[in-house]
Order: sequence, then structure tokens, then C-alpha cells
Amino acid sequence: MIHEVVCVMSEPRSICAKCRRPKRVCYCDHITQLETRTRVVLLQHPRERDVPIGTARMASLCLPNSELHVGTFWGDSRALLSAIGDPDRPAALLYPGDDATDVLRDPPKGPITLVVVDGTWWQTRKVVRQNPVLAALPRYAFLPKSPGEYRIRKEPAEGCVSTIEALAYVLGALEGDVQRFRALLDPFRAMVAMQVDFATTVRNRRGGRRRAPRPIKMRLPDELVNRHDDVVCVVAEAKAWPYRFVDRRKAEPDELVHWVAHRVSTGETFESVVRPTTSLTPNVETQIGLSASVLHAGESMDQLTERWRRFVREGDLIASWGFYAPALFGAQVAPLPEARLDVRQCAIGWLGRKVGTVEALAAELGAPPSRLAQGRGGSRLAALVAIASAMRVAAEEERRDGSINREAEQRFA
Repeated sequence: MIHEVVCVMSEPRSICAKCRRPKRVCYCDHITQLETRTRVVLLQHPRERDVPIGTARMASLCLPNSELHVGTFWGDSRALLSAIGDPDRPAALLYPGDDATDVLRDPPKGPITLVVVDGTWWQTRKVVRQNPVLAALPRYAFLPKSPGEYRIRKEPAEGCVSTIEALAYVLGALEGDVQRFRALLDPFRAMVAMQVDFATTVRNRRGGRRRAPRPIKMRLPDELVNRHDDVVCVVAEAKAWPYRFVDRRKAEPDELVHWVAHRVSTGETFESVVRPTTSLTPNVETQIGLSASVLHAGESMDQLTERWRRFVREGDLIASWGFYAPALFGAQVAPLPEARLDVRQCAIGWLGRKVGTVEALAAELGAPPSRLAQGRGGSRLAALVAIASAMRVAAEEERRDGSINREAEQRFA
């Protein structure tokens, strides 16, 4: 499969090294640093990092007692575990939920570590759901007292606000000084005003809104070719309570019961059915395709750990469909090798659209239905391997086509 990439050349703009915005719309002059007893930990989704009108970096510049990290997988993040492990500042997650405490009406008595996930609602919901270390934290939420001021970006609902607006509300309550934290909004309002003014000026000058060239991100990771021998596809199945059982989910987090892996280069398959430590959840047998007798006859977590250590290698590249499987395994068994590949995200970039389930995409690519292990996990593992193999072939084609194009350019230069 050959992808044609069109590059749009333009003169580079002068960028502010502090806020990383073009200097003509830099908001640094409006930043006021605000000391807090609250430690703020911002976890930014990678897609949000390059959004020029995002507010997480702006918040980090205003709050000296804050730290900003980018990623989606936090199960074995030493930085996060260190940040939320301070006994003098117990950690809490700023995220809505049925069990969340209204922080404006009932703020904690002492200092806390406030964890904030930055991204779209779809992105943050997925990050929280796929990271047990975050889902297990006590939650705070609030209802904004006035509509958000994010006029340059559409919010999903009337009560939604940007990350920095949320922090202005919450820190005001946590620190007991609402007025002082309104200064957080100064750079935010300046950025919004500059964007609105710029858009209006361009529209009036040209009779319409200027549209920036849409970036094409179709290149597949080089690791699919360069590290083919290291790729290990993994799938996890859990005993989990449905989302409507809020209290049971809080009391009994997702528990790993089936772990399957396949080393693509050698064809080796690893499988472990793990004996659950508590009673089975509703419909778990139907969902994961393993009977109660098979689950209860499974091995212990220690046995899984010992066998897995003999299978995995330090230099392995762990490939998964999303990051739920590595997060669950890392939280309950042992840390996985640090090199990760989100096959689902690679597939979205490769095809330029949503891709559905791993089984659906494998079928679309022409992979015959098969299993590499028992149950639904075995089917999903086979589908994951088929997709990773198809993307490797496409990556090799991209590399070969690029080499041919470069040789042609040199020949006729």
C-alpha cells in the first residue's frame, strides 16, 4: 500500500521558548506565578500536547508547585507513583463520577496532591478507564458557577470548562482564596482574545476564514521494521464489574484472569489463566469465553509471574490494542519492558479514520478468523498479530517507496 504525502512549505514563525506559541500571540506577559500548598500533577494526552490553544502548559507555567507529564499509560510511571505517594499530601483525581465529592462545597481540610487529566472528554475518559492507578484514586468534581470562556474551542456540554478554568475554581476552594486564583485566567483570556482578533482580521481581509493545511500523519513507526524480532503482542482479560455497579467497582477493581502473548518473530505463544481471588462478576464467563471451572482451575499470580519472567526479554517491544492490557498487568503482576507500541493508535494514523474493534479491523484487512489461545483473548491476540503484521508490510513498502523516490530525485537533480 502506497501513501502519497503532500508537504506544504511555509516560512518558519518565531516561537516563544516559554509558552511555545508564535511570538505575535504569546501570552507570557499575562502570566502570574501562584504558590500553592496543593501539589498539581497534570497528565496530558499526547494528542493534546500539540494543540496550540491548549491550557495545560499555561497552567504549569502559572503554578510553581506543579508538574506536567505527557502520555496515556501510567501504570508503572515512577514519576506519577512518586507524585501521588506523598503521605502529607494524599492524592485525589479531579474527574466527575457518581462517587466524586463536590470540592467547592466540601474541600479537604489539609493539603492534597491534585491529579488532573488534560485532553478532550473522550481522551480523558479513556485514560482514566485504562489506568487502574488513576481509577482507584478518590475523586473530586465541581459544577462551574458560570459558562466557560473557551470561545475558540467547542466544549461537549454547557457545564464543561477548560483545564485552566477548572483549576481556577478548584484551587480557589482548596486554598481558601477564590480571588487570588482568578489570576490564572489572565493568560487564558489574553490567548482567547488574541485568537478571536486574529480570526476576525483574517476573515475581514480575505472574505472568509483562513484554513491551515491539514497535516497528514500516515507514516507508520519504524519500529515495526527495525524491531520486528522484539515485537510481543499482548492481550489481557479481566474480571470486572459493569460500570453501573459504582460501589462494587470501587471495592473490587478489575482483576486480571487471562493473559496471552505472542512473539511474532518466533511464533511462541504464552497463555495464563489466573485463578480469581473473589467471586465471579455477572456475565464474565460469556464475555471472555472462559467457563467458571476453567477460571477456578487457573494458576496463581505468583505462578504467572514466574513463567512470564522466563518468556519476556528486557528488550521486548510490547504491542497492544490500546494500553489497558499493559496497565492492568503492570499494576497487578510486574512491570513490563518500557518499549510500547499502541497498535490501535498506529492503525488510526495509518488509515486516517476510526478503526473499530481489533477483530473488526483484522477481518477488514482480510485476516481469517483464528485463535492463538482459548477464549476471547485468544481470538483478539490472533487479530492483533494479523494487524501488526499487515502494518509491518505497509511500513516496509513506505520505506522502499521512499528510497526509490530519493534515488529518482538524486538521479535527475
